[in-house]
Amino acid sequence: MKLKCERSKYPSFLLGLLLPALAACASAQGYVEAGRRDLIFGDPNRAVVNFSRAAEIAPDRVHFSTFPEGALTYLGRAYYALGRLADARRTLEEAVSRYPNDNLAKLYFGLVLAREGDRARGLRYIEDGLRGVHEWLDYMEYRHHWRGQFWDPNKEIRSRIQKTLAMISSGQVDWPRLIAEAEWAGQHMEEEIDLARRDESDERSRDGDSRRKHRP
Repeated sequence: MKLKCERSKYPSFLLGLLLPALAACASAQGYVEAGRRDLIFGDPNRAVVNFSRAAEIAPDRVHFSTFPEGALTYLGRAYYALGRLADARRTLEEAVSRYPNDNLAKLYFGLVLAREGDRARGLRYIEDGLRGVHEWLDYMEYRHHWRGQFWDPNKEIRSRIQKTLAMISSGQVDWPRLIAEAEWAGQHMEEEIDLARRDESDERSRDGDSRRKHRP
């Protein structure tokens, strides 16, 4: 049986047996959060350490936040930031295989391929990754309206992606610009996780204050 890292999905009589594994899930979450901070704030060497630990504990887990992104994707991105392209390619290729809905795995795998000279194949993955991110943001907006309102509320990410996809469709690919825009999209989606989380928490706090004020 594959373990799911949500405590509430298990009946109480099984929890005693599963507590060590659930604790491991929590550890993986902690390593990913630490690694994300390292990656965002410019310490990819430390990010590799944290993401490697998370990938050892939960290699198949893709949801460390609302946005689907697996531990192997994070590890591949840290390798990419360090310029360790061979390690990034190996790790991201596995991430693409394990996480079919992980669009940043596709995006960064495409970036690695493009930087290594396989531009035709890299372009396909970059395009698929960008399109998938755009579609995920649209899905959140239109199908999960309350939570979706906190993701890319000004549509800045989607607007930039649309322009990049239009360039790809034109057949006139400016490779330095494409790589820069793809990296921008990946970085800003990572930052969006924290922005959406913060805005959702603020909104819940305001709702709670309002309910308390109107309570008889």
